[in-house]
Amino acid sequence: MLKQVLAVTQLGLRSIPERLGPSLVIVVGLAGVVAVFTALLAMAAGFQSTLEAAGRADVALVLRGGSQAELNSGLTREQATIIKQAPGVAAGADGQPLASAEVMVIAELMKTGENSGSNITVRGVEPAAFALRPKLKIVEGRRFRPGLKELIVGRGVTQQYQGAGLGKTLRMRGSDWTVVGVFESGDANESELWADAEVAQSAFNRQGFSSVRLQLADPRGLQAVKDALTADPRVNVDVESEQSYFSGQTKNFRQTIGALAGVVTFIMALGATFAALNTMYAAVGTRSREIATLRAIGFGGFPVVLSIMIESLVLALVGGLLGAALAFLLFNNMAVSTLGSNFTQVLFRFAVTPALVADGLIIAVAIGMLGGLLPALRAARQPVTTALRAA
Repeated sequence: MLKQVLAVTQLGLRSIPERLGPSLVIVVGLAGVVAVFTALLAMAAGFQSTLEAAGRADVALVLRGGSQAELNSGLTREQATIIKQAPGVAAGADGQPLASAEVMVIAELMKTGENSGSNITVRGVEPAAFALRPKLKIVEGRRFRPGLKELIVGRGVTQQYQGAGLGKTLRMRGSDWTVVGVFESGDANESELWADAEVAQSAFNRQGFSSVRLQLADPRGLQAVKDALTADPRVNVDVESEQSYFSGQTKNFRQTIGALAGVVTFIMALGATFAALNTMYAAVGTRSREIATLRAIGFGGFPVVLSIMIESLVLALVGGLLGAALAFLLFNNMAVSTLGSNFTQVLFRFAVTPALVADGLIIAVAIGMLGGLLPALRAARQPVTTALRAA
């Protein structure tokens, strides 16, 4: 049986060059399916990894109760002080709580090559913000000085926006700000402009803060901090880890892209399946005498079915690999921006992961199986005499 399968399969594969045009229909069709599927989900994966990389499990993020996002949150100065004094917060080198009360505002800058402004996040931070984000490094210039209208900008901002480089002056809300530093962090913070919290409050007419970040003394002590703040009648807050917060911020985007990828892939997969069916039916038709001859000299129906299925799967796998390679070469690590939950631009990169490539290949193989099954069964069931007369 195995020898028969190998013999028939070799004959089929060797004849592919004679049917190159129809065979390419399967390969190109499935390459398109896999490339589109992989590219769409690579966008969601890149967005998710960029946001989640900004969150740490041992840092608590405190927002006003029910606000769900930093932009919607508001805390008074008194509340921020109370939050910083919560039990379970780590102490810094100066003996004070390692915490940063931060204010988030939306400004507008011109993107490179565009004539209209785009929203961008300006984050006012306290000195402890840098200790709470150890991945953030100044790569050009220096940090801003407290009390001055100075900014440090994320590397992604300098690449996407006009006049945001080191030494430039940005005008926002009627004030001129000097860019004194550029930082890299490998996460969503690279989409932001950072300034001194007090200066940002004054310039943007803000009285309080948007959020407070707390370094936990015990990485497992989040619940203790949450219980303490929830029980304090002076504050009404929601407490969660940074990691959990940013994961939640990606949920809607991931669901939308996942649904879009599913619909587009389904539609394209239907077309690719019918193309595979037509191609394999044509292949069986051109090889009808060959198959009938093999059947006449003793080859069974099962080896014929299996060989045609293998041929279809080989073409599908080639198409899937081609599509995955195209998606990787064209989209992997491609920098783009989209609106985040705060209606500001989030800069991120597509991420073509091995898991996405594997999923794409599974889709290609499934389509190949469907496209080869019916023609294979027809070839195996067709009477030998009928096939020889038709040929």
